Amino acid sequence: MEKKQAEVIYYNQCFGNKKELIRQFVEVSKLNPNVSKPVFHMSISLAHQDANRLDRQDKADIAAALAQKFDFADKQYVVITHADTDHEHLHIVANRIGYDGPTASDSNSYKRMAEFCREMERSYKLTPVLSPNKFLKAEQRVAQSQRVDQRKETLKKHLGHAIKQCANIRQVKNYMEKQGYAVELGRGIAFTDQQQVRFKGSQVGYALLDIENKLKQEQMKQQQQIQQQKRQEELLKMQQQERKQSHGITR
Repeated sequence: MEKKQAEVIYYNQCFGNKKELIRQFVEVSKLNPNVSKPVFHMSISLAHQDANRLDRQDKADIAAALAQKFDFADKQYVVITHADTDHEHLHIVANRIGYDGPTASDSNSYKRMAEFCREMERSYKLTPVLSPNKFLKAEQRVAQSQRVDQRKETLKKHLGHAIKQCANIRQVKNYMEKQGYAVELGRGIAFTDQQQVRFKGSQVGYALLDIENKLKQEQMKQQQQIQQQKRQEELLKMQQQERKQSHGITR
């Protein structure tokens, strides 16, 4: 937890470490064994410019509001704040099954989550983000070409830094994993961020072949810069020697 800069900021009807929480969730989920997916796992990411805008109580209050919206306020859930990447985010892990009452529904969860995030942006005066087009009303939709997908832009930025710093694709993989991405490397390459959003490299203009070509180009560029620097140093050395010889002749 300390290594990942994670902190549990709220427990509801549960408590303890990871193993203890799992045991408690499993015991309660047995009350309705017909539910195949009894656990919600939701993530809320803050925009980069909103870093440190929310305190611990604000985050706990947002999680409590989410619990109300998704009908698990009277059930087990735990709230974790994360700061191990370049933007803050919350994880809310909740049991859809409670000691009594109906099982919390997970239908239309993406749409409901998008609506909830827009509500919180307004309530806490956070940077507004557009919901996916399919969740917007017809009059609110914008052309995909006019939208900026922050996740894609962040991934592209990290890949650009990786290519400048790494010598081969394995080093790129290690670099991206340190930025919080799960990397699939085979015939192609894909990246999954901490909100479990997956992109193929080709979706952001960095297919595996593109990355390998860019790595080669970057290495050639660096070698050319080194050679150019050496030539400049040699030229400067020759000029200094000529000046010394010229001074000797004058004397």
